[in-house]
Amino acid sequence: YHPAPLSEKTPTDTFVVEIRALYKLPVNYSIASGDEKGYFIIHSSSGVVRTNKNLELEDFPVNFKVRATDSSNAAIFNEVEVKVEVIEENNFPPVFPSSLLEETLPEHSPATPIVQLKAQDNDTGRNGFLTYGILNGHQLKFRINETTGILYSTAPFDYEEEPTEYQVVVYAEDDGIPEKKRGYCTVVIKITD
Repeated sequence: YHPAPLSEKTPTDTFVVEIRALYKLPVNYSIASGDEKGYFIIHSSSGVVRTNKNLELEDFPVNFKVRATDSSNAAIFNEVEVKVEVIEENNFPPVFPSSLLEETLPEHSPATPIVQLKAQDNDTGRNGFLTYGILNGHQLKFRINETTGILYSTAPFDYEEEPTEYQVVVYAEDDGIPEKKRGYCTVVIKITD
């Protein structure tokens, strides 16, 4: 048995898996070995396994054996292995050091890097893995490298013919489970004459 992974914040008494032995007589279920820290309990007649206490991420995965025993003869039994994994909760959103940046860009500059944005995420693993994107319009004037966070202009600007200020809202998104989280930063780009 390999049930769906549990969150590290799974409450006590949460359903984990139901063990079923095929046998013509009633059986008693028990956890035979492998759950030394007592994370799980099993209902002796239904075979339903539930959490027994708060799960500590560093103790998992846990492999334990469930025994089904003939209820009238303890010498007749069989065992099956259950593997339970726990996934770390996505606790933190990405955060930029500043939510507002101002940059200047001379008109007629060719396509050029403007600023490197860097967000922090206090989660580990995929929950802390960040990609960058642009939220609002102006995609034709600006692009961002989704891996490095470098914001670029894509074409020269004309101070006399076009707006002299752009607000580009950039986001950093983690690859979290069960849901992704985002942080935002507004970059004000002033075109200089």
